[in-house]
Amino acid sequence: MLKYHHLGIPTNDKKPNETYLEEFKMYVSGFDESEYKIEWMRILPESDLPEIVKDIPHIAFEVEDLELAIKDKKLLIKPNKPSPEFIVAFIEENGAPIEFIQKIK
Repeated sequence: MLKYHHLGIPTNDKKPNETYLEEFKMYVSGFDESEYKIEWMRILPESDLPEIVKDIPHIAFEVEDLELAIKDKKLLIKPNKPSPEFIVAFIEENGAPIEFIQKIK
């Protein structure tokens, strides 16, 4: 079952309360303050993230089983832990990036 988690939007503008994710060479912000869970992503030029993730907004869904959610999908970003409480991965679906998030129990 998919549960809406957030909408990620790439930006070049510095935003208040940015958090730096060193592994991805990017800053994220806005998620906690946004009623609709909009996350701003300011990705640095030296980031190795796929261009599709750098350029196109993505929708993120919370799932119970990340491995099942990405099985047989076109993987963009392999499973990783951007924070202690979540494991995430990105796929491509019809030319759009999709993020799946699983809470770590």
